[in-house]
Amino acid sequence: MAEKILVVDDEISLQETLRYKLEKEGYEVEVAGDGLKGLELARSKNPDLVILDIMLPGMDGFEVCRILRQETNIPVLMLTARDDEIDRVVGLEVGADDYLPKPFSMRELIARVKALLRRVRLMREEVNAAVQEGALPQIMTFNNLEIDLTRREVRLNGEVVAFKPKEFELLTFMGQHKGRVLTREFILERVWGWGFVGDSRTVDVHIRWLREKIEQTPEKPQRIITVRGAGYRFEG
Repeated sequence: MAEKILVVDDEISLQETLRYKLEKEGYEVEVAGDGLKGLELARSKNPDLVILDIMLPGMDGFEVCRILRQETNIPVLMLTARDDEIDRVVGLEVGADDYLPKPFSMRELIARVKALLRRVRLMREEVNAAVQEGALPQIMTFNNLEIDLTRREVRLNGEVVAFKPKEFELLTFMGQHKGRVLTREFILERVWGWGFVGDSRTVDVHIRWLREKIEQTPEKPQRIITVRGAGYRFEG
C-alpha cells in the first residue's frame, strides 16, 4: 500500500508541483490550502507524513503542528519562506521533525521525505523486533519511571506524563542504551536521521525538555547526565 503524504500550503502552484512529484515517487497525496483544512485532513486521512508550510491563512503552521503533536505521532516536515533561526527553533519546540527553508529543490525535498519515512519505519521495526525477540520488554522500567513501548506512554510514579513523539523516541533510545555515553551526533543520526537540517543544539534542547519532565530537580539531573566534551549518559 502506498504511503500517504499530506501537503498543507496555500501556494496553488507549489501544491500542484508537490503532488505531481510525490505521486511520481509512488506516494498517495492529499493537499490543503489553509491550516484548518490541513488539520481536518490530518485527522480524517491519517497520513504517514505531513509537509506543512508555516505561513498559512486561518491557522499558521506552528499552531497546526502543535495540535498535531498533541493528537498524533505523524512526522512533520515544516516549510518556510524565511531561513530564520527563530522559525527553526519555534518549529522544533512545537514538535516538527525536520525543517526546510524555501526556495528548495524538489530533489532535496524528496530526499527529506524519504529519510523521514525510512527513519520512522526503521525505528518501529527495530522496537517491535526487539520486543518480540525478548531483547526489549514491552515496558522498560527504571525505578519510578516506565517507558511503555506498546502504548507509547511514559509514566512517572504511575502517572502518565505527556510526551511529544520526538521526546518519546529520544527517551526510548536513551533507555535502550542505559549507561552508555551517547554523542550528540550519534543521537541526531539515530533519532532524527541523516537528512535532518538541525545541529547538536537540537539534542540539547530536547534533553532539557526531558529533564523537566522526568528529573526531580532538572538543574541537578540524576537520570540524564551530561558528560563534558562527549555527550549524555542515561542512568535510568
